[in-house]
Amino acid sequence: MIKSMTGFGRCEIQEAERKITVEMKSVNHRYLDINIKMPKKLNFFEAAIRNELKSYIQRGKIDIFIAYEDYSESNVCVKYNRELAAEYMRYLNQMAEDFSLDNDVRISCLSRYPDVLVMEEQTIDEEELWQLLLKAVKGAAEGFVDTRVKEGENLRADLLDKLNVMLEHVAFITERSPKIIAEYRKKLEEKVKELLEDAKIDENRLLTEVTIFADRVCVDEELVRLKSHIETTKENLLEGGSIGRKLDFIAQEMNREANTILSKSNDLEISNRAIELKTDIEKVREQIQNIE
Repeated sequence: MIKSMTGFGRCEIQEAERKITVEMKSVNHRYLDINIKMPKKLNFFEAAIRNELKSYIQRGKIDIFIAYEDYSESNVCVKYNRELAAEYMRYLNQMAEDFSLDNDVRISCLSRYPDVLVMEEQTIDEEELWQLLLKAVKGAAEGFVDTRVKEGENLRADLLDKLNVMLEHVAFITERSPKIIAEYRKKLEEKVKELLEDAKIDENRLLTEVTIFADRVCVDEELVRLKSHIETTKENLLEGGSIGRKLDFIAQEMNREANTILSKSNDLEISNRAIELKTDIEKVREQIQNIE
C-alpha cells in the first residue's frame, strides 16, 4: 500500500477523572517534521511521543495538539510548614520580650502568615499518565494512518491511469518515428527531381542526407528509457511502501527524456504528443509530491 502525506487523526481517552485528547494533521514535506503542542506538565513525554510516532510516519509536516484535563478534586492538598511556623513564633516571642508586650498571636492568625499553610499539587503517577497518553497517541496515529492509506489508494489509481495514457503516447511516437524518415526521403527525392528535372539523382548523396536527418531526429534511446521509467513507476506503485522520494526522482528523469524528444522532433504529430507527454508528466509529478 502507499500513503498520502496529508491526513488527520483524533482520539479521546478518558479514564477515572482524567481525559486526554490527541489531534494530528499533516501536509507535504520533504522530510519528517513533527511539531507538538501540549500542556507543560506533559513536556516530559515529548521524546517518547516522537519515538512512538516514527513507527507510524516516515515523511510529512505533522502538527499534533494534545489537551489534558484532570477532574479530580484531590489533585491538590494543604501542606503545613511546621519549621516556618516555629520560626515565626520564636521571633514573635522575642518581640514581645523586647518591647514588654503581650503575645496575642492565635492559631488563626499564625496560619495566615506567608507559607505556613500552602496549597500543593499532589505528585502525578508518571507511568500511569504515560500509559493513558500513549493510548491516546496510538489511537490518533492509527486513525491518521487510515486516512493516509485511503487517500494513497486514490492517488495510486489516478497515477496508474495517467501512466497508461503516457505509455499510449510513447507507443504512438515509437510507431510514428520511422515513418517520418520515409516521408523525408520521399519529399527530398521530389524536391531534387523538381530542381534537377531530367538529371539523374545521386543515390549516395540522397542516402547521406537521409541518414543525417534520421540521426538528428532519432529518439529511440529516449523512448526506451522513458518507457522503462514509466513501467518502473507502475511497479513501485503496485508494490507500495514509502516510495515518494524515489518516484519524484524518476519523474524528473521522465521529464528530461520528454524534453529531448520534443527538441529533436521535426514532425507536428510527434511534437503534439511530446507536449502531451510533458503535460502528463507534470501532473504525475504533482501527484507524487503527495506520496509518503
